[in-house]
Amino acid sequence: MWSLYRKEIASFFSSLTGYLVVGVFLVLTGLFLWVIPGEMNILFGGYSSLDSLFYLAPWLYLFLVPAVTMRLLADEKKSGTIELLYTRPLTEIHIVLAKYLAGLTLVVISLLPTLIYFYSIVQLGNPVGNIDFGGTWGSFIGLFFLAGIYVAIGVFCSSLTDNQIVSFVLAVVLSFIFYYGFEALSQVMSGSGAQSVIVYLGIDEHYQSMSRGVIDSRDLLYFLSVITLFIYLTRTVLSSRKW
Repeated sequence: MWSLYRKEIASFFSSLTGYLVVGVFLVLTGLFLWVIPGEMNILFGGYSSLDSLFYLAPWLYLFLVPAVTMRLLADEKKSGTIELLYTRPLTEIHIVLAKYLAGLTLVVISLLPTLIYFYSIVQLGNPVGNIDFGGTWGSFIGLFFLAGIYVAIGVFCSSLTDNQIVSFVLAVVLSFIFYYGFEALSQVMSGSGAQSVIVYLGIDEHYQSMSRGVIDSRDLLYFLSVITLFIYLTRTVLSSRKW
């Protein structure tokens, strides 16, 4: 499994994919947070806060993560190399986990340089260090788990087709539904008994909860459950080839 994981990581950075994803994410967040005038610009806002980053990142990852995952299994199926994977001492779950962890690693690599923003905010505070550390670190943890769900959804969509574009579109749509779709649906059903249940099914409710600096076991359970669900579904899709 780990050899396949290393192969995927090497594949990301032997082509433009890895560099583009990391570069686009950092350039866009950097422009909105430090250069382009507006509400999201930290220097114009007057507060030592990274709220703009944690608002922007889920929307950027909504497109960048599917761009990473769209080829993970779709390309294997199209080229026929997935049959070679079955000749190795690997089970379906090993293949899925290797692909998933490789995609998640690339997302983490793109997230790590944003710690420079965190350091800058700490230094810009008046006095220095005047920042909500609990809320900021909670947001980073929430963003990590949110990206984890996006990657799991992306790998699942990649397993459904041998067309990378179809995989990309499916992953964007499904990720959007989980991030904002349930929240929008709950607003339509405002006042009904099902509203709280629908809100709970969406990512944003749990992401916002972590952003307040409180790591609730219910939020962790939600993120891990959704990730596990899509990993299991991906494994089931791969196993169906033997039926």
